[in-house]
Amino acid sequence: MSRHDVDKSRFLSLVLRHKPETIGVQLDENGWVEVDVLLAALEAHGKTLSRTDLDRLVKENDKQRFAFNSDGTRIRANQGHSVEVDLALEAETPPERLYHGTVERFLGSIFCEGLIKGDRHHVHLSPNLETAVRVGQRRGNPVVLEIASGEMHRAGHTFWLSGNGVWLVDHVPPQYLGRLELP
Repeated sequence: MSRHDVDKSRFLSLVLRHKPETIGVQLDENGWVEVDVLLAALEAHGKTLSRTDLDRLVKENDKQRFAFNSDGTRIRANQGHSVEVDLALEAETPPERLYHGTVERFLGSIFCEGLIKGDRHHVHLSPNLETAVRVGQRRGNPVVLEIASGEMHRAGHTFWLSGNGVWLVDHVPPQYLGRLELP
């Protein structure tokens, strides 16, 4: 993805996950907005994006952050919202192990409080080590935590799987966390 596309994708994330009011759109209760409304609002705010470009951004986004509805008339972010939305996800049984990428400076509070969702709706967990490493690298030298998700689930914690394969949970208590040593 070109630098220009990365900037467009980041702005789309801002609008569809955090601040739809930035361009004067409103997400419905499930986080959807009409594609035509989104494109018109982007243009009105000097962020012109063609439907072809939007289709490409959705398809080529390495984290598959966005999704169209079945007929392609609406779009939403798959997860990561700080605004109130109900993604209407069904509870799922997670694999025995999931992963979370972070950096060293957060480990003290993580091992004290666990993984907390903060301003987001859920804690995001990766199904594989490679994705967790990439997530951790966004903020510096990555640290990967292994989550005993199967054990958590058996203890009554609810997990959801987003449309792009990210596992979601309300909180990961510290007793379910372990640090992996990376090569």
